[in-house]
Amino acid sequence: MSQRVLITGASGFIGKALVPALAQAGFTVRAAARDPSGIIAPGTVERVAMPDLGETADWAPLLEGVEHVVHLAGIAHAPGTLPDDVYTRVNAEAVGALAEQAKGKVARLVLMSSVRAQVGLSADAPITEADTPAPTDTYGQTKLRAEQLLADSGVAYTVLRPAVVYGKGVKGNIAALAAVAKTPMPLPFGGLDNARSLLAQENLISAVAHVLKTPATEGETYLVADAAPISVADLVSAMREGLGKPPHLVKMPLGAVKRMMKSFGREADWERVSGHFAINPAKLMATGWQPEIETRAGIISMMRAESGA
Repeated sequence: MSQRVLITGASGFIGKALVPALAQAGFTVRAAARDPSGIIAPGTVERVAMPDLGETADWAPLLEGVEHVVHLAGIAHAPGTLPDDVYTRVNAEAVGALAEQAKGKVARLVLMSSVRAQVGLSADAPITEADTPAPTDTYGQTKLRAEQLLADSGVAYTVLRPAVVYGKGVKGNIAALAAVAKTPMPLPFGGLDNARSLLAQENLISAVAHVLKTPATEGETYLVADAAPISVADLVSAMREGLGKPPHLVKMPLGAVKRMMKSFGREADWERVSGHFAINPAKLMATGWQPEIETRAGIISMMRAESGA
């Protein structure tokens, strides 16, 4: 008999891919979203409405009869657009409430946290779970608070801290960089040889399925990333290869690139691409998970899918 799993945030970027993947893997899926009509899934999937995370929620109807919960719902990183208390209610307090109500009812609650719960925009050394968490913004701080509330609740849990996820339909920084890669002009990123870890959507989905099926991952927190980082120069080159374009990258002094981006009001973007941000996913890999998609190949595939090639 297949196990039933509740997936919250099922209509989001990750949820749209995770719901059909877990259904295909043999799970009975209950997919929850604020608007269930936005859930793209096979007919075997049960679509349900999710409570408002900004209010006190009754999770009992959604938890009825499920063995596992994968909590994806929350507010994505959007600097300067929302008050801190909204992040706190939705990304932290709602997790604590869900965990308290799930205690004793489910075999496992998998929380989709973020690497930002552990570190800021860059790190001089490879990031591991042994590093003391030091989030640098409200988003990361509320994600870390959610992890603490989950651990304190007494529910059986696993926390995943993914790197920036990419795949068809991606938004945020990867989408912005992809838009730049689509332009015909040469780009001044040839000298950006810094290593940054990303995570293929397929690799994240396989990580979720893995921890659900692996009892030894209970009570643990894992960083999730592709096996090896990629430089920004190679990332943009891969994007252009996926579009059937030559790299057209030129080398400029990094200070000059920074000044140029600042002049266009993109100084924050510079901070996100210029530093090192290498994640070591060895802890999760030691449990038997293997990230099958390599970053460069995954980026090429994403760009081809986005362009319809």
